[in-house]
Amino acid sequence: MKKNNEQMAIRASFTTIACDIVLVAFKVFAGIFGQSIAILADAAHSLSDMFTTVIVIIGVKFANRKSDREHPYGHERFESVAAIILSLTLFTTGMGIGWIGIERVLAGSYGEASVPGLIALAAAVATIVVKEGMYRYKSAVAKKIDSSALMADAWHHRSDSLSSIGSFAGILGARLGFPILDPLAAVVICLFILKVAIDVFCDAVGRMVDKACDEETENRMRKNILAQKSVVCIDVFKTRLFGDRIYVDVEIGVDGAKTLNEAHDIAQRVHDAVEAEFPKVKHCTVHVNPSVF
Repeated sequence: MKKNNEQMAIRASFTTIACDIVLVAFKVFAGIFGQSIAILADAAHSLSDMFTTVIVIIGVKFANRKSDREHPYGHERFESVAAIILSLTLFTTGMGIGWIGIERVLAGSYGEASVPGLIALAAAVATIVVKEGMYRYKSAVAKKIDSSALMADAWHHRSDSLSSIGSFAGILGARLGFPILDPLAAVVICLFILKVAIDVFCDAVGRMVDKACDEETENRMRKNILAQKSVVCIDVFKTRLFGDRIYVDVEIGVDGAKTLNEAHDIAQRVHDAVEAEFPKVKHCTVHVNPSVF
């Protein structure tokens, strides 16, 4: 199952890379010949999508490697390392695009000669349609295999689609007699890219520093544990994210009169129940404490 999920993620990623290659080439052509800085900025955004997808592929491949002597707890955090590299690349790209747009606005180099052509407008429309389709396709695969990395990449496609709406508005405004809107649209796209970069960075860092999983999941785990036969209470309950997986440490209270074998069986039931209901739990450590009624 794990191997099949990896193959589905990689197949979806390569499909979107192929679409991005065609889209980037068209937008670069449209941006140059249509004299639109907004479309060129949008092309850079789509190029960053390709880098994102490549990093997701690398992260998925490394994260799914089996544990070895040097990495006895697995390789899940490689996905977070890849995401941090991605976020820095995106941030640099966004700053570059924003700087070019601001320079154009301040220099006033958006006169009649730089009014975007119809091909630039067509490129914006094509991007909105294609990128929304890529988002829907990849998010469907991400939900099917329960991959947060793939879902994050899907949302990156959605952000490109939304930023292209800004490109469309800027180019249309420039053609209607407001040429300053074209470089301003590039600045807006820059803000989209920077937001994605910051979100990816914060999420990756959270997974690297043993952040607890969300409160809703923790509450569901607590209910699952307390529902197990002979579990009287939960004394200690902790979770931590390890890449895209979850580790659980729990101390349960049971009747102190239970034998060692009985206590072990109770702990095993709790362990198995948690890992069965929550597929993202890589390991659940259960410690048994004697409970006084």
